[in-house]
Amino acid sequence: MNTPSEENLFLIEHASMLRQSFQRLTGKDLIADVNGDEQFARALFHAPFAVVSHDTAADPIFNYANLTAMRLFAMDWEEFTDLPSRLSAEPVNQAERQRLLTEVSTKGYIDNYQGVRIAKTGQRFLINNALVWNLFDDEGKMGQAAFFANWQFL
Repeated sequence: MNTPSEENLFLIEHASMLRQSFQRLTGKDLIADVNGDEQFARALFHAPFAVVSHDTAADPIFNYANLTAMRLFAMDWEEFTDLPSRLSAEPVNQAERQRLLTEVSTKGYIDNYQGVRIAKTGQRFLINNALVWNLFDDEGKMGQAAFFANWQFL
């Protein structure tokens, strides 16, 4: 999968799935007042908040990150979409991260997650009030995603 860009309409299908799953579970829009799938995909990629998603593999791999998320994790698209999502947390925080994902699988979403993540550079940061939700396409579950606009470097 290529980096979201004008050429691939900012991964319009994946962005639409993120948006529709978010709306379905929360009743809210991920970005208000943006009409059209292409405009939404562009706005999501350039948003001032972080959005990431991973697939449903036994050891899930990230399959989306907007620019804010890539900057926080100090990775480019290729690095980020090759990363098992468990490695976004230090080993000491991975059990808590797994508990969170299990809870999201059961409930559909949670909107009050707080946890420490680590960038490629070793920089740790605390995310607050993250919303994590299940992703669905027309055929069923496709993975999980996270939105957070509040973080603090440690």
